[in-house]
Amino acid sequence: MTTPDVAERPALPGRQPGGFAPESARKDVPALHRTVNGHPLVWLDNAATTHKPRQVIEALSGYYGVANSNIHRGAHTMAREATEMYEAGRAAVARFLGAPSPDSIVFVRGTTEAVNLVAQSWGRANLGPGDDILVPVLEHHSNIVPWQLIARETRARVVPVPLLADGRIDQHAYADLLSSRTRLVALSQASNVLGTAPPVREMTALAHRYGAKVLVDGAQAVAHLPVDVTDLDADFYAFSGHKLYGPTGIGALYVKPEVLAGLRPWQGGGNMIDSVSFERTTFAPVPHLLEAGTGHIAGVVGLLAALDWFTSFDRAAVTAYEDALTAYARQALAAVPGLEVLGSAPERIAVLTFTLAGHDPAAIASWLDRDGIAVRAGHHCAQPALAHYGLEAAARASFALYNTPEEVDELVVSLMELHASA
Repeated sequence: MTTPDVAERPALPGRQPGGFAPESARKDVPALHRTVNGHPLVWLDNAATTHKPRQVIEALSGYYGVANSNIHRGAHTMAREATEMYEAGRAAVARFLGAPSPDSIVFVRGTTEAVNLVAQSWGRANLGPGDDILVPVLEHHSNIVPWQLIARETRARVVPVPLLADGRIDQHAYADLLSSRTRLVALSQASNVLGTAPPVREMTALAHRYGAKVLVDGAQAVAHLPVDVTDLDADFYAFSGHKLYGPTGIGALYVKPEVLAGLRPWQGGGNMIDSVSFERTTFAPVPHLLEAGTGHIAGVVGLLAALDWFTSFDRAAVTAYEDALTAYARQALAAVPGLEVLGSAPERIAVLTFTLAGHDPAAIASWLDRDGIAVRAGHHCAQPALAHYGLEAAARASFALYNTPEEVDELVVSLMELHASA
């Protein structure tokens, strides 16, 4: 492919002395050095999952190779070692999120399980007929469906918060919808389909004035935005490890300590008990109360390695680089005839969802795959957000710290060729 005839690139921090260079991350990620259909891989599906650095891969292998054991329940050396790794992971997550204590972190399979945990544990005890759960139209299905299910059980109702034309949450409508009936607001810190980054701190403060709790879906935000749950004043904050260069099947839920103390078990089994008899069962303290069964121990070890790797970079420099790369990508894509990017919220992460006139999104993704370019196509588990634009599906390019402007050029060239082929 040749570089597209687009406007001159904006200055990228990675090209400046002292700025972040994506090559410093790319060298650690084996999957980025493979070929697909005879072309070097261009991975632009980071909102679905990120690729793993060798440090994570080696941590997983090392755990299974020399430290494999169950945790908390053994007196032998390997059990102690595995337990120390697991709890070190909990402490690392707490530091990363700005949580006051590791005891406020619950390990889960991912954001979806975290939201379901809150719905089942907190929701069943605190929701009732006539209560409102406010959910922006922006949300991923994982932050909609669990609330619909628990609302059906408790006779509460899920109230959608509308969007503006540019993909921002309508803050006037949000303020009008809040009331004494509002028990919970569930919102993402960044959208997986529009990239919109709502004013979570301000929305949380407003919800708290009405006595409502706030759950923040951080699945997309943690790899792109600084997170401080104390500053956000979130009651619940959830994220998935695989969106943050870690393994699949592991994630974390932060719960504000005073809220966590009131949660009841949502699953029963081993690890979450103190004592069991047929007459009476007593439970372990939180957070173990909410972690029934054998956890994804290796996943926590891998997540710890991912956090160590990710936080080794200058976060401000990475954010500046991603912002510049996204701006360049948006400018470069504007040169493709018939291409329209959805949403133009000023506060956003590195996600560009688009349509191309005359081409089905699945066909766009298939065409790009011929050139080794991986993008996502479909409804992105965010059908209400797409419906806001009158769409059922779209294509999505999502970027990470290891992506380059040259990869953006590859994307644009391939899309130009698709347009010319019609």
